[in-house]
Amino acid sequence: MSRQITLAALARHLSDLDHGDRVICAVAGAPGSGKSTLAEALAAQLNKGQPGTAEVVPMDGFHYDDLYLVPAGLRPRKGAPHTFDVGGLRNVLARLRTRDEDAVAVPVFDRDMEIARAGARLIDRSVRIILAEGNYLLLDSPPWRDLSPLFDVTVMIDVDEQVLRARLTRRWTRYGLTDEQIEEKLEGNDLPNGRVVRETSAPADFVIRQNR
Repeated sequence: MSRQITLAALARHLSDLDHGDRVICAVAGAPGSGKSTLAEALAAQLNKGQPGTAEVVPMDGFHYDDLYLVPAGLRPRKGAPHTFDVGGLRNVLARLRTRDEDAVAVPVFDRDMEIARAGARLIDRSVRIILAEGNYLLLDSPPWRDLSPLFDVTVMIDVDEQVLRARLTRRWTRYGLTDEQIEEKLEGNDLPNGRVVRETSAPADFVIRQNR
């Protein structure tokens, strides 16, 4: 059974687990649930006392590129579970877990350009807490479930669908999409992907409710 938790309590919990070995925490949730914002806020909280304690590793850096998605006919579903390099993500998390390299390069997704930038961030060996964030980190189906052994702590952000709709509408409006384009994105991709997260993810250790 997942336990509800606050951001501050989660930061304390992760700090208590930090006894020298690297801790990897998965932060999952539907599109628009606020994963990136929460992960960055959590990292800031953990880094308050000692800078460099925590770093965020976004799943979005492992998007397949449009050079593959377009000819494969998958571009309209970009962001769905089958449009990510899960094996690449697993390998990077495994390298971070072993902590035997001076630094591990991770890709970062540039939403303005719709492209993943390889090697955009270096995670130093000294970083003790890794916050992996992404929609599908807890999916209980292959190949996603293969990530599970790499996580010490799992967190699900729980947001009602009507709140997700409002947030995603604001997001795509900022990117200049028309009302018709936004509706197509929401009903054809974002909200169905959110239902996959809510209905097929393994239970998390902790749940954070966000409905504003």
